Amino acid sequence: MQQEALSFLSSTLPPRNHHHLFPPFSRLRLHNFPSLSFKPNSSPSSIFFPPNPPDSLSSAPSAAGALESDIHEKLLYLDTLGIDFLTLLNRHPPLLSSPLSAVKSVVDYMTTPPINFSLPDLRRLVSMCPELLTSPLTSHTIPVITFLLREVGVDSTFDLRQALRRRPRLLACSVDLQLRPTLYFLRGIGILEPRRHTYLLSCSVEGKLLPRIEFFERLGFSRRSAAAMFKRFPQLFNYSIGENYEPKLNYLMGEMGRDVREVLEFPQYFSFSLENRIKPRHVACAGRGVRLPLAVMLKTKEDGFRDALEVQFVLNDSEELKRMKKPFILREKGR
Repeated sequence: MQQEALSFLSSTLPPRNHHHLFPPFSRLRLHNFPSLSFKPNSSPSSIFFPPNPPDSLSSAPSAAGALESDIHEKLLYLDTLGIDFLTLLNRHPPLLSSPLSAVKSVVDYMTTPPINFSLPDLRRLVSMCPELLTSPLTSHTIPVITFLLREVGVDSTFDLRQALRRRPRLLACSVDLQLRPTLYFLRGIGILEPRRHTYLLSCSVEGKLLPRIEFFERLGFSRRSAAAMFKRFPQLFNYSIGENYEPKLNYLMGEMGRDVREVLEFPQYFSFSLENRIKPRHVACAGRGVRLPLAVMLKTKEDGFRDALEVQFVLNDSEELKRMKKPFILREKGR
């Protein structure tokens, strides 16, 4: 199995090409909007619309004027909340056509009991999930909240706020198409308290969760063994295959000379920094000729690690001394 894992890891993938389908964010900023510098006699409304049409046309009902007024009110309203309308609009254009009344309903729902987010919390939620302001309250946002409380088992509104602070993108997910299928998948591999891992519910089963389990299957683990790793340490789903799993496994089996199956018992191995924790600790162990269990080597604080290193070094010396004395004792008995 060790050779199979090493062979799999050594087959490097093609270089990752960065996609240039979209220009950098800094180049997108206000790309579709006129300059914000004002000329004399210009009004703020001219930011969004051209000058008024000739008098012969201005007498007709103006839908554009109503839209302009709504946008202006929306800008002022969000400004009172400390939210930059233009920055948010650049990231989430549907905000332009979303009625102000709908935006206010969402804000009121999220900032009053029982949800009761503070304004700083709301600003953070909106910055990370601008869809919150444009999602239908009764047909989307409230069902998401209800799902988290009833089906996932989030205990209280305090825990609900904690879950949403950690993963605002939950508020952009469909209950039927995203959240519930992922919940069933997590329960299916044995994660029976998903309320403690709500951050995973916004992850795609096919796009993120399954590929990580299948990676360990390709190393030679059974599906049950691979799934057990993620059951023991669900945060493992959050780590990148190419930037985390592969380099750390290469170091484990190459430089450290350990069996890949050690990560079955200690999947938290992948949570430690390769450069700042794993390599220095291994070098210290190798320098004393000591081999510690992964958990002892990595989890203990520096003082505890040094103590464990010294104890194991002394024990190794004692064992070596016994081995050296044994032939001598046997020779003495033979006399």
